[in-house]
Amino acid sequence: MQILQWTKLDAKAQQQALARSPLIGDDSVEQTVRDIINAVVKNGDQALTLFNQKFDGVEVDTLGLTEQQVNAACARVSDEVKQAIAVASENIERFHQAQTFSPIDVETQPGIRCELRSEAIENVGLYIPGGSAPLISTVMMLALPAKIAGCQQRVLVSPPPINDAIVYAAKVCGITEIYQVGGAQAIAALAFGTESIPQVDKIFGPGNRFVTEAKRLVSQDGRCSVSIDMPAGPSEVLVIADKDAEPAFVAADLLSQAEHGPDSQVMLVTESMALAEKVNMALESQLKTLSRSDIAAQALSCSRSIIVNDIEQAALVSNLYGPEHLIIQTNNPRAVLKQVRGAGSVFLGAYTPESVGDYASGTNHVLPTYGYSRSVSSLSLADFSRRFTVQELSAQGLQSLGETVMVLAENELLDAHKQAVAIRLNSL
Repeated sequence: MQILQWTKLDAKAQQQALARSPLIGDDSVEQTVRDIINAVVKNGDQALTLFNQKFDGVEVDTLGLTEQQVNAACARVSDEVKQAIAVASENIERFHQAQTFSPIDVETQPGIRCELRSEAIENVGLYIPGGSAPLISTVMMLALPAKIAGCQQRVLVSPPPINDAIVYAAKVCGITEIYQVGGAQAIAALAFGTESIPQVDKIFGPGNRFVTEAKRLVSQDGRCSVSIDMPAGPSEVLVIADKDAEPAFVAADLLSQAEHGPDSQVMLVTESMALAEKVNMALESQLKTLSRSDIAAQALSCSRSIIVNDIEQAALVSNLYGPEHLIIQTNNPRAVLKQVRGAGSVFLGAYTPESVGDYASGTNHVLPTYGYSRSVSSLSLADFSRRFTVQELSAQGLQSLGETVMVLAENELLDAHKQAVAIRLNSL
């Protein structure tokens, strides 16, 4: 990777050093995705079938998997994979079960009761990337929180042909509706509904830049009222490492994200030029062993190492970047953690590779990218519910608060608001 010295860069060069891959923000993507969405809205299942043939080279008899197809797919999954799914799902379920919401019930003053409640989003759509890297783990990351939250209808979509282990994981996690469609067209189907695929209230799941753009567009489309989890597109990682970090470990973590796709990005921020050079050597050596080396190499071409004065400055650079994944491989990683202000998920110490969070530690791997981690949270149980407030006043409560409300309403020139209080007070 290119090595840059942070303090020798002017403000513009520093901004460029933290810029995402040029593949992101391609002006042609928006129009392409708009055309796909409009085709699905107009032609429904017929459009989905055509896009399956065009983008995935697959023709399916029915978009929805039958019970027989699900059972056949599950039978083809090895016992080893089933056991791995069992362990991972148990950890994910335990961590997310602990996030169960506790209602808040407060008397703000005598006779005035205010509550904060939560209820599950009724219909959710779960997008599972497939293609060259079928994300089996994403099934668990989405389906288990949706089940724990109590979402009644949980619809899963994934590009055809759907990997058998994806189908098995879906069944284990309580998914009964599985549809063979991916890409922007799948997002459009979930947002607007088709003859086969039901319309949902919220869409979850990561994807490439076309999926990410489709999620953005449908969430802003006045023709539907669907919401999305977050901007979750091409993967990225930033590693903060000190001079004592193991170069092979750092290189392995960088490559684990680079192999996701050519538009992924990986960054190393370190105080040590010697470490950066050793990491580059380790990258070159490890890259040769990867089955997806061509993809990883493309991602590395838009990635870089940044040399800073000290680890405190490394934390500052990381906060400016706002990584999806932040790995801290330093002698005292928890000290650095106190300085972190923007990261989707943080991995501490030499023996915590990002891979454990991707699969089985229990945390969720659906995370904000593009720097949104400075303001957007990682996926959690709360995302599958909506929170709402309740208030109840007694006559005494309204008498004590009424004058305050009427004064404020009058000064906002909202006479009906004032009258709604006054007419009740006059009846007492």
